[in-house]
Amino acid sequence: MITVERLLSEGGPQDDRRAAEHQADEKTQDGNVDRRITNIVLMGMGEPLANFAEVKKALEIMLSGQGMGISGRRVTLSTAGLVPEIEKLGRTGLRVGLAVSLNASTDEVRDEVMPVNRRYPLTELLGACRAYPLEPRRRITFEYVLLKNVNDSPEDARRVAKLLRGIPCKVNLIPVNPFPGSAYERPTDDAVRRFQQVLLDRHIAAPVRSSRGRDISAACGQLRGHASSPARLE
Repeated sequence: MITVERLLSEGGPQDDRRAAEHQADEKTQDGNVDRRITNIVLMGMGEPLANFAEVKKALEIMLSGQGMGISGRRVTLSTAGLVPEIEKLGRTGLRVGLAVSLNASTDEVRDEVMPVNRRYPLTELLGACRAYPLEPRRRITFEYVLLKNVNDSPEDARRVAKLLRGIPCKVNLIPVNPFPGSAYERPTDDAVRRFQQVLLDRHIAAPVRSSRGRDISAACGQLRGHASSPARLE
């Protein structure tokens, strides 16, 4: 069993990385060999930056040679767009990757699907992204959930490309996975391809993320059950 306390208690600075690697390769109590952790993403667990102090402590342990010894290039924090905390994160010197849930090309649409935009509109959010310190050859990841007839038009894609101009980035395209009670529908494959092509034509990497488990309401963003009111993206 690997614990933070054990990782922090073993070895001096010269042995930090070797100790972390040794612990990460150690056998578990049931005799199986643990696979060493190579990448960490803070995502799908609520808004990390809403708990900034504790997340900062966790990142310090992850990156420390006396902790997990993972490179900041292998750690990504995902946020809905808390601008002051993005700026604070940039000042910590931790240099972890940043993923931002964009999901709209206008404030009007983003206000509806992501209410956080009413506090931190696109201009402020993208200003913080432009100022975020990146390691050489690193990019900010923008997550874009495609909603049929809401944000999936070629014109939306052109606006996204314009918004992101000058930001080293890629855009993950995620066709929405609807669920009972959802206010949104999944776009057609053709609509997804058209949106993607607009970004590719403007030299923006835009992979389409595949979904698994849609048939049992277990895919990304789904929760099995009946919603009492239309659900919005957070």
